[in-house]
Amino acid sequence: MPRSALRRTALPAVLLTAALAATACGSSTSPAAAGASATAPVTVAGVSITPDQALHDALPDAIRKSGKVRVATDVPYPPFEMYVSEGSQEMTGLDYDLGQAVGAKLGVRFEFQAQKFDGIVPALQAGKYDAAISAITDNKEREQVVDFVDYSVSGSGILVAKGNPQQIATLDDLCGHPVAVQTATNQQKLLEKHQDKCRELGRGAVDVQTFPKDSDAQLALRSGKVVADVLTKPAAGWTAKTADGGAAFELADDPAALGGYNASPNGIAVAKNLPQLTDAVQKALQSLIDDGSLAKIYDKYGVASIAVRQATKNSAVD
Repeated sequence: MPRSALRRTALPAVLLTAALAATACGSSTSPAAAGASATAPVTVAGVSITPDQALHDALPDAIRKSGKVRVATDVPYPPFEMYVSEGSQEMTGLDYDLGQAVGAKLGVRFEFQAQKFDGIVPALQAGKYDAAISAITDNKEREQVVDFVDYSVSGSGILVAKGNPQQIATLDDLCGHPVAVQTATNQQKLLEKHQDKCRELGRGAVDVQTFPKDSDAQLALRSGKVVADVLTKPAAGWTAKTADGGAAFELADDPAALGGYNASPNGIAVAKNLPQLTDAVQKALQSLIDDGSLAKIYDKYGVASIAVRQATKNSAVD
């Protein structure tokens, strides 16, 4: 699905404030990342990353010599990309930490720069950036002009009240209950499509209650007017982790849909003219998967289940 679909549900201001407060104590990457050599370990999100000399040597000459990869990102979009504090230009977030970890493994710095989302791919094509990490869905149309190294698979998730009083575990459990969703979203379509399954189960239809903003849907969940709020799974995970310090909500994690319902891959986009960088990033990401570093970074943001087990290239499903 296009990222416009992934990003259609913005976190409310109160949650963004909580996110900023949670990260305001400083950048999630140690200062060593700014000038990492091919041999100096770097700490990212509490995880020590040791550079791989062979991967460093495999990088394009220009990147090795400059010591940096120019990365575009559309910020803010919690929990993927955020500013450390209000008014600050220092970034944090899942994508930012991922970039710093990959960069550390490659022995270079991933230098993030803010770029409006609809301008990211054209800027990559124009050579303004080497790569982009911005919760970008890997789809076949984009694969025509950039290469992807896929690092997560995410779709829709179910947010419930803390303690999960109705014991909601799957979409089927929503049948016969009032459920909140932001209007005109893929999540609304998901619930509407599931109505036939509810009837087959004899549980009654989902009472789909639409709201102009997901913050309104969350208020309905807080007040007990609905049993769940359906939104993008990464946003649901982050909301569960940060709202009221984690005391307000929790994520109903369906074991049959760990990446979320109707999940699609998200990838690190790399300019087509930099195949060496694409290959190095893929190998670095796989190394972070194999040693458990990636899972720890994802867990920091409450979305460990969307991490991939294999770093694949150009794996669009559309």
